[in-house]
Amino acid sequence: MIVTARDEAQRIAATLAALRDAFPRSAIVVADDGSRDATAAIAQAHGAHLVSCPRAGKGQSATRGATRALELGGIEAVYVLGDADLGHSAGRLHALTGQLAYADLAIAAFATTPRAGLGLAIGFARWAVRRTTGRTLRAPISGQRALTGAALSAALPFAPGYGIELAMTIDALRSGLRVVEVELDLEHRRSGYAHRALQLRDFVAVYLRRAKVRR
Repeated sequence: MIVTARDEAQRIAATLAALRDAFPRSAIVVADDGSRDATAAIAQAHGAHLVSCPRAGKGQSATRGATRALELGGIEAVYVLGDADLGHSAGRLHALTGQLAYADLAIAAFATTPRAGLGLAIGFARWAVRRTTGRTLRAPISGQRALTGAALSAALPFAPGYGIELAMTIDALRSGLRVVEVELDLEHRRSGYAHRALQLRDFVAVYLRRAKVRR
């Protein structure tokens, strides 16, 4: 289990407790992207393997966390990625692992998504996936996903910043991996306009790099 976090002291304890109940035998790695609050201390108090990074970006910190998780679990294991702000709903990610019997990557689509921004970032991401792979997906940038050890290893290093999920999705589809989406009743902290603007910037960078490579 790989949890990405930045300044989530208010929600990470509930997230980790829910994950511990749902995945009692799994190691939990928290990839902390330079949190300035008590996120790192809380993660350690809850028994997580902490990988601390300077404020480098989600993709960079998640790469370090995933590398550590592979060291702990090996290539034959299955892995779940999740954000630290899921709170008690994080335990529902367990439903994703069952999809790996016939898929390489399972992506959680939120049953109810709080409105944030103008929809430009997610709209662009869906278009980018369709343009580069021919596939239409509802949640190509969801940070909640499960994948096989082989798929995780192939995805490393992740794209920098907020491009991590979009790049992972496009690359998996273009590599011929089996990708499915699963609707789950998850909750997370609502993001604002500034966050969405940064996402859009990184999504455009991901698309431009991959558009240069023919399928």
